[in-house]
Amino acid sequence: MAGSYRMIDEFAKDHLHGRLRRDREALLWKLDGLSEYDARRPLTATGTNLLGLVKHVATVEARYFGEIFDRPSPEPLPRWQDSDGSDLWAAEDETRDQIIGFYRRTWEHSDATINELPLDAPGRVPWWPEPHADTNLFAVMVHVLGESVRHAGHADILREGLDGRTGLRAEYERQIDEEARAAHYAKIEQAARTAAAITA
Repeated sequence: MAGSYRMIDEFAKDHLHGRLRRDREALLWKLDGLSEYDARRPLTATGTNLLGLVKHVATVEARYFGEIFDRPSPEPLPRWQDSDGSDLWAAEDETRDQIIGFYRRTWEHSDATINELPLDAPGRVPWWPEPHADTNLFAVMVHVLGESVRHAGHADILREGLDGRTGLRAEYERQIDEEARAAHYAKIEQAARTAAAITA
């Protein structure tokens, strides 16, 4: 029976890890081909921007797969108590290559933590409320995957708004059919207007 649990644990860990790897690459792909300005500029009222999303997710991963398991990131990070939102955008003196490099190095450190620890390895997240602060690798993997998926979704919408490019990964990207898109948009707009008139 113990062997069956180990097999299930390994399957779960491999599955979650594979999804995390996929979404990391998807997030980075959203920067592909963008000008420096478009990669950095605020695209929502709260300042959300593509390079900032990469920087933020890198910081989240570095923290959760690092200090939570007494394996601090080799990269300098601000203390969680001092978080001021600076991980959500790129300062003038931070290059795209530096931020992407930080993200990729964080992957290596995170992957080492994931590979070396069992799913039930204990950890403590001091910024989570009690009694949830004491946790394990499984819960942290689910949490970080959720963060990565959420922000990859933000990046999807931001990139579509910039130049119309969509897709999960480069191999799934199709040539944009502007005429078909316009017709689809018009159909949805008409449905919305009709529904609004009915309920008015």
